[in-house]
Amino acid sequence: MKNLICIVFLCGLHSCIQLSGNELEGKSQTFYEDEIFLQDYAIKYHYDGKENPKALARERNGNIQVLAETKILSAVNGEFLAPGKLVANNYYLPMSANQIIAISSYDSQVFYLDSQAIFSNGYAGSVYINHQMKNPTAFVVGKYFNFCVAEENRVRLITEGIESWELILPDGQKVLQLKYHPGTNSFWALSIKNLYRLDFEAQKAVSFAMADGFTSFDLDSNGDRVLIGSENGYCEIPLNSSEKEIIWQRKIPWTEITTVSFSAEKLWLGTTKGVFSVSNNKEGTKSEISYYFGERWILGDSVVAINTEKEHEILILTEAGLSKITFEEMTLAQKAQFYEKQVQERHIRYGFNSDLLLYEKGNIHNARLKDSDNDGLWTAMYLGGQAFRYAASKDPEALQNCKESLLAMERLYSINQVPGFPSRSYERSGYISQMSDPERWQHSEIPGWDWKATTSSDEAIGHIFAFGVLAEIVDDSWVKSKSIALIDTLMTHIVENDFYLIDYDQKPTLWGKWNPEYVNGFPEQVGDRKLNSSNIIAMLQTAYYFTQKEVYREKAFELMERHGYLENLLRPMDQIGRAENGDDQWADLLSQAWNHSDDEMYFLGYWGLYRYAFNDTLKIQYKKAILDHWEAERPEKDALWNIFTAMVQPKNFDLQESIWFLKKHPMDLISWNVGNSHRKDIIRVQDNFRKQSTEVVLPPSETVVAKHNSNRFRLDGGNDGMSEYSAGDIWLLPYWMGRYLGLIGE
Repeated sequence: MKNLICIVFLCGLHSCIQLSGNELEGKSQTFYEDEIFLQDYAIKYHYDGKENPKALARERNGNIQVLAETKILSAVNGEFLAPGKLVANNYYLPMSANQIIAISSYDSQVFYLDSQAIFSNGYAGSVYINHQMKNPTAFVVGKYFNFCVAEENRVRLITEGIESWELILPDGQKVLQLKYHPGTNSFWALSIKNLYRLDFEAQKAVSFAMADGFTSFDLDSNGDRVLIGSENGYCEIPLNSSEKEIIWQRKIPWTEITTVSFSAEKLWLGTTKGVFSVSNNKEGTKSEISYYFGERWILGDSVVAINTEKEHEILILTEAGLSKITFEEMTLAQKAQFYEKQVQERHIRYGFNSDLLLYEKGNIHNARLKDSDNDGLWTAMYLGGQAFRYAASKDPEALQNCKESLLAMERLYSINQVPGFPSRSYERSGYISQMSDPERWQHSEIPGWDWKATTSSDEAIGHIFAFGVLAEIVDDSWVKSKSIALIDTLMTHIVENDFYLIDYDQKPTLWGKWNPEYVNGFPEQVGDRKLNSSNIIAMLQTAYYFTQKEVYREKAFELMERHGYLENLLRPMDQIGRAENGDDQWADLLSQAWNHSDDEMYFLGYWGLYRYAFNDTLKIQYKKAILDHWEAERPEKDALWNIFTAMVQPKNFDLQESIWFLKKHPMDLISWNVGNSHRKDIIRVQDNFRKQSTEVVLPPSETVVAKHNSNRFRLDGGNDGMSEYSAGDIWLLPYWMGRYLGLIGE
């Protein structure tokens, strides 16, 4: 993975950045200097055996060993987005006869426990210690080859391979786990009720902490703390504390702890519903929790073991296999180049920015590109991102991407027989039955091709946004002229058809309506009245700015002054809500809850609304409307909404939240199932019109992969890993827009 990232980074980055976007309103005083951060992603190893995995260890050479019942397994062939497997390890043939009970590691070597002895293949195979226990269950290795072995409630210390002492736990409970602490050169034992420090010199077990329901513990080898997991939360206790008061932490994703481990920077806690980390902060600072649950991160639900021995690489073992959560040093620029490669390798369909339909869960190599109702919209957003990329970096690949996708967008207009009408999509003939919404497809007059009808306002505003960006900032005469021609083509159709999109059947499409009779037919509080007014004025302004055709300016002022569109688009967001009793069914249907697709349409339109405003007076009014909308959206921490807002308010647009969004977005864009509604660390809010479920939005790494038209407060979802989203519209657009506007450094 690291080699892949580095190669893409070196091939793709250029040293030039332009800050021309800051001409909007003075150079921004808020700026992120791109720096190295730790990007997490998972490499997975499936297990389909009948024996239950129960322990894991690392070898000095980096190989991973897993104990399943009595057999040793190896993790083989795993890469990011290309899972490996756990298979039988037969390297040491004589070991196949051993009934391995437990494995452990010390001094970068793996040790084994069977019914007779403790042994290792390291040290030339010289370690072989007869433990003299009838039914041992656990062991641990200490300094100078001292060993501690457990059997039921008994523990035995073996020193120098010959001397041994036994202790019986006072509570009579079975030993669940043994640990060695190098800092104090001491052995420790855990039962369900006690954590003991084993004092073999005094031949007694000294109780360190008592409670019911202990399940696992770990000792901080670099400090003086003990971490204890239980059936209902976890606690940390200083080793030198005279008072052993237990303060349980239960405001965590899930409280049924199965295993715990310290790493250099975090606490890692496995549960029956995934694993989570808690930042190992100094006293007085707020800890950050990161939750890894679902197949984006781990196979299976219940965690059996965690290994944190290697820095920036955490091993998570479950009943379904092994997951290696890797933390790789990278910058946002490197992450962008990774996503650029993802899009180009498997998400470009005839120039469209498309998602991938998987035939096998999680397998991106057994898949096909799929059409969408919104091929034009997602491609327009990708096009905008590539335009910003080219303007910021002068990367020739970005310009080539612009031209390729612009041709696809142009063909949306020419593949059907309706002048100026943009198709939703197109495909070669003979596959209609396999396409999305087959009833919407029509045969083209061009032999061998079909096109998708019923185009909506989503596509229209997306097209005008992309064409406007391309025409303004891409320094290429072909791109500019083509983009301006397409703006004029679409807007001529809309204006000449009385502000409707007229389909092949000579009827307006369901959603392509900006006519005053339709728009003002909605009550003032229904969002479509404000949205459609905002969008059409933005579209007309864009058309006038680039074509200078007076008809676009005249029509815009007619809508604003005679039909109240300016009042509509300036209406505050807190006045948008449910239709009242007595309003028609259509208004009621469209106002059941906040439509997050509307947010996407608003903000894409804001580029033309604000940037190409007819005059400064309107520009001031537009700014007020945009900021009012942004205030409503701020809890979502969506980088795209924030960065659009920076266009009008560059000194206050939630930069930190935007960078958080870009960093926390998962590298894996497969639509894995995600669950968060069970979590105990989230604070729910009452049902509301905007469908905000919690006080604070969860990071993108813990929620479903979603486009910008989705509710970021959605807690559960996914489609079982049967598709992969494109980063083209989701991540690359806000990143490159931020680069172009001079908000994010190279």
